[in-house]
Amino acid sequence: MSLVEKDQKYIWHPFTQMKTAGPALPIVKGEGTLLIDDKGNSYIDAISSWWVNLHGHSHPYIAEKVYEQMLQLEHVVFAGFTHTPAVELCEKLSKHLPSNQAKFFFSGDGSSAVEIALKMSVQYWKNKGESKTRFVALDGAYHGETFGAMSAGARSIFSAPFTDLLFESFHIPFPKDEQAAIESLKTELAKGDVAAFIFEPLIQGAAGMRMYKPEILNKLMLICKEAGVLCIADEVMTGFGRTGTTFAVNQVEAQPDFICMSKGLSGGTLPLSLTTCTNAIYDAFLGDDIQKAFLHGHSFTGNPIGCVAAIASLELLEKEECQEAMKNIAARHKVFAEQIKTLDVIKDIRQTGTVIAIELKADSSGYASTIRQQLYQDFLSQGVLLRPLGNVIYILPPYCITEQELTKVYEVIEAKLKQLC
Repeated sequence: MSLVEKDQKYIWHPFTQMKTAGPALPIVKGEGTLLIDDKGNSYIDAISSWWVNLHGHSHPYIAEKVYEQMLQLEHVVFAGFTHTPAVELCEKLSKHLPSNQAKFFFSGDGSSAVEIALKMSVQYWKNKGESKTRFVALDGAYHGETFGAMSAGARSIFSAPFTDLLFESFHIPFPKDEQAAIESLKTELAKGDVAAFIFEPLIQGAAGMRMYKPEILNKLMLICKEAGVLCIADEVMTGFGRTGTTFAVNQVEAQPDFICMSKGLSGGTLPLSLTTCTNAIYDAFLGDDIQKAFLHGHSFTGNPIGCVAAIASLELLEKEECQEAMKNIAARHKVFAEQIKTLDVIKDIRQTGTVIAIELKADSSGYASTIRQQLYQDFLSQGVLLRPLGNVIYILPPYCITEQELTKVYEVIEAKLKQLC
C-alpha cells in the first residue's frame, strides 16, 4: 500500500473533506523554501506552510539546537518547575516586545494563546470585583478555532456549525472606514461591560489578507485605553517580521495589554505559543485565594525543545542577512504589484511588509469562492505552493526564498492572471 493509500485510509486532513479535493500530496523532505514529494518533484513553499516557516525547512541551525536539547532535557512539568530555555526565550523576546509586556504564559498553538488572553481578560475584571464579559473585535476577524477564539471572531464559514454555542461579541466596521470604526467602538465601550478589544494588527489573515494602517489602529487602542478597556493584539500570523517589524504593534504608539503569538515563534519547527501581558494584569491574579489564580495549563506548556527552537529562530531573525532578505522581499513585492496592476482581472492589490495579496474579480468572494481550488491546483502543477483565500492570491514566503524562486512565483501568478483575463 502506497503512502497516499495509507493516508487516505487513516488521516482526516483539515479543509480537505470535499470529494473534489483529491488525495493528499506525500511530502518526504523539506529543504530551504522547497518541499519535495515521494516522486522527487519540488514545490516552492510560497505561503510558509500556513504562515509558520521563517527560515526554510529543516534549517540546520535550528535542528542542531533541538538535537542538543533532546539530549539534555526533553520535557518537565511547568507547574512549580522552570528551565533555562524558557527563561532565555522570554529574555530574548523582551527586547522586541513593547516595553509594557512583562509576563509570559506558555501554551501550544495560536488558538490557545488567544483563548488564554480572553480568559485572563474576563478573570482580571472578576478579580477586581467588576463584571465585564463582552469582547469587541473587527469585522472579518479570525482568532482561532477553540470556542472562545471563534466567539471573538466574525461569524463565518469556520464557525457556522457552532453559532448557537458561541458567546456574544461585537464587531466594529473594518478600519478602512476610519470614522465608522471609531464611532462604533465608542458606542460599544460606553455600555460599560466590555472586557477587551481584540484585533489582528495591520493584517487580517483568514479574511483575505485585509490590511489597514497603524495610525487608525493607534486611534482605536487609545480610545480603549481612555475607557479602561483592555487591548489584545493577536500577532499569531503578523508576528516575527511579516509586517516589516518584529511585531506589528511595534508600529503603533499605544501599547496592548496582551500579545498572542505562535506560528513563526519556533520558526515553524515545533508547536509553541505565548500569551504575554503587563505586570498590572499579572498582579490582579496574585494572592492567597486560589480562586484568584489563573487555573489553566497544558501538558506540554513551556516545552524545552520548543523553546530552544524558538530561541534559535529568533537568533536567525536578528541577523543582518535575514533583515535584509525581508526588506528585499517587500521591495520586490512592490515592483510586482506595479507590473500587474493594470490587468483587468484584478480587483485590488495590497501589501504590508513581506505579505502581498491580489484580490481577483470573481462571481463569489470569501474563503469559499469557487475559483480557489482551480487556482490552487494550477499553481501546484507548476511547482508552486499557493493556497488562495477564496478569490485572494497571496504570497507570504520564508525569508530565505531566493531571487530565482521568488521570480518563478511571480511568473506563475502573472501567467495565470493573464490567462484569466
